[in-house]
Amino acid sequence: MSEIRILLADDHAVLRAGLKALLATQPDLLTVGEAGDGSETVRLAEALQPDVVLLDVTMPGNDQFAALRALRARVPHARVLVLTMHRDFALLREALRLGAAGFVLKQAAASELLTAIRAVAHDEAYVDPALTRSVISGYLGVESVPLTSKAQVDGLTAREVEVLSLCAEGHSNKEIGVRLFISVKTVESHKAHIGAKLSSRSRVDWLRYARDKGLLGH
Repeated sequence: MSEIRILLADDHAVLRAGLKALLATQPDLLTVGEAGDGSETVRLAEALQPDVVLLDVTMPGNDQFAALRALRARVPHARVLVLTMHRDFALLREALRLGAAGFVLKQAAASELLTAIRAVAHDEAYVDPALTRSVISGYLGVESVPLTSKAQVDGLTAREVEVLSLCAEGHSNKEIGVRLFISVKTVESHKAHIGAKLSSRSRVDWLRYARDKGLLGH
């Protein structure tokens, strides 16, 4: 079994100790280092090359997102999982915009955190279920795309309709993945299925289809 190498970044030593003890119970998870501030986090990430950085973005110091920006620029392969006590949708949205792979609350159950770590390590996006309602109503703006009876007859699933409408609006695969909290590979898979069902892979055709069926969010 391949180990997932994790760097813990939080200014509270007691919390880091608790996280390290939890990870030590899992045969596939290995703590490779600990950091207490943003600068140390980036330095250790460059030296240790972890698979996942468990990052508290509200550590004392500079701009709360400085470490996240630096990690994405200097250790781009490392997946950053934001760990915070704040149920703040604006914080979530900005973290995802800057390249965080996931967002989990410190209040989450241990099993939830372990699930989140494994998800981001395997190139999936993860958002704490406690924030799902906020995500749907806030981040998506117009939220769930209405599914017409015609779309159902055409054989598109609800998720495929969401992907189709976002693609028709000009969003990239990465942007669609962030909005729907799925990986780019999953987006590509949905698009392949849509193309097969509609017998077309043209964005222009998809835009016309979405407009005709009333599936566009704006």
